[in-house]
Amino acid sequence: MTEDHRTVTVGKYLALRLQELGTNHLFGLPGDFNLALLDEMLDGTGLEWVGSTNELNAAYAADGYARMRRSVAALVTTYGVGELSAINGIAGSYAEDVPVVQITGAPSTQASSDGALLHHTLVDGDHGHFERAYREVTAHTEVLRAESAVQQIDRALMTAVRESKPVYISVPADVAVAAADGGNLSRPLPSPRSDPAMLEDFRSALKERLSATASVTVLAGPRLHRRGLEREVQLLAESPGVRIASQPGSKAILDEEHRRSLGTYMGQITRSSAARATVDTAEPIVLAGVVLSDVLTGLFSHRFDVADAIALDVVDARIGGSRFYGVLLEDSVQALRDVVTELDLDDQLVDPVRLGVAPAALDEQPLTQAQFWTAIQRWLPSGTTVIADAGTAFYGALELAMPPGCDLLGQPIWSSIGYTLPATLGACLAQPDKRVSLFIGDGSAQLTIQELATVLHRGLAPVMFLINNAGYTVERAIRSPDAPYQDVTSWDWLALPGALGAPDAAITIRASTGAELTAALALATSRTDVLVLIEVIMDRLDTPTILTELTAGLAAASPAPSHATTSRSTQKPPEEPHVTDH
Repeated sequence: MTEDHRTVTVGKYLALRLQELGTNHLFGLPGDFNLALLDEMLDGTGLEWVGSTNELNAAYAADGYARMRRSVAALVTTYGVGELSAINGIAGSYAEDVPVVQITGAPSTQASSDGALLHHTLVDGDHGHFERAYREVTAHTEVLRAESAVQQIDRALMTAVRESKPVYISVPADVAVAAADGGNLSRPLPSPRSDPAMLEDFRSALKERLSATASVTVLAGPRLHRRGLEREVQLLAESPGVRIASQPGSKAILDEEHRRSLGTYMGQITRSSAARATVDTAEPIVLAGVVLSDVLTGLFSHRFDVADAIALDVVDARIGGSRFYGVLLEDSVQALRDVVTELDLDDQLVDPVRLGVAPAALDEQPLTQAQFWTAIQRWLPSGTTVIADAGTAFYGALELAMPPGCDLLGQPIWSSIGYTLPATLGACLAQPDKRVSLFIGDGSAQLTIQELATVLHRGLAPVMFLINNAGYTVERAIRSPDAPYQDVTSWDWLALPGALGAPDAAITIRASTGAELTAALALATSRTDVLVLIEVIMDRLDTPTILTELTAGLAAASPAPSHATTSRSTQKPPEEPHVTDH
């Protein structure tokens, strides 16, 4: 410590602990119950305030920040109306193992004790409704008390770090400014550790389990990303006899050109039949940080034996029916690498799976999904953070062969449309040296487009591909494509930077043909100093190959409609190319 923090306020203590854990930005919105808290958290702590346009967007931005920074992230909302607006975003963080700290500025301790009928309450005298709601979508909740706030804060933050899950901290207005003993700040929060005896037992059992195998097949899941274990996966891939496939939520965790990469596994939707057979018949299969949800398994079409698998999870591990509690994912992955290095395995190299979309000519004809993703494949620079919203964007991105150094950020488990635009804000702030390419549909963008203002006014320069296909194409592919509820209103997307008060912070261009897209991509390459918004016009029923197969399965499970539904939509996207350079 470079300064004396022995006596600090509770608000400042919380801010300094967050900074210690790698958080340099604080997302959120002000409200009368959190103003004193914000003053304490921002006064001389070094945290930078990132005000969002609404609390849901702030939660999404914090989620994207935590994912790309591989640390906790934090947002501050006001009591009731603010925290409930953010709860969908926090629920997504819980589903996808992202350690976001939701901090609520609450009424004073006395007001809550008295059951005061305040604004932002349900005027029933019960001030605990919203903390109880957050218990359902976080790993830990705390309502701070002045006399124990230090211990409560540390307990919540250590839970977030250990479990890679969001936590909730409610700070009454009087507690925010109360004096706290900052002596603990001289000692960093302890890093989570595995139980030594249990880890040794796991290592021994793993060696015995793998002693008779000729090779080891690993399915790498998104929880490896959450723990920042990309480097460990790459080192594991250097071990002879190891083959690694990835789930859609962890695509490109291993270079897809690597000779031990099986590519992306998605059950029956896996692009390579050989890779699918290798994973489905692996004996044993190692499930490392895997999530066996419907979308990630190709609608549960995986055929490997989950019960007999070696499963490496965030805070425990399993070999068949034997569970090893307190063995953290980072240690179980290291143990796996140690064991396979000692074994004499057959080194069966893999022919790289060419995941790129099939060639399609770029000409003056209307642009198709196949043409679009082919062009993106050719253009995508190394080291790009690709962020793709649920729908045509994410499943089109899954068909790409990611160049070296690229990340794919999406939300395939929670699949809340509109998530990615605010998440782009968080990702840009988390890794300012990496350029972001955002792919988002028109329906998704309309949910959270306000946060584009924050991106523009902060001078951030991602490339934003706005896929304008006149509504909810994913839902059209599942059921009732002509129903009026599948339509969205037509917006002038290219006018947005000016309407949001930042005309000089962006260049906008429309692409409705392959030739126009070629020109737009050249513009994005040359102008890295500003945001480049490319409106991409495509047919409302056109979908990428993976999404076509996935929605066919979803459609088969949907009850047949009782009557035909016709569309009232008259939207006709503009046909002429348009460029504005403000």
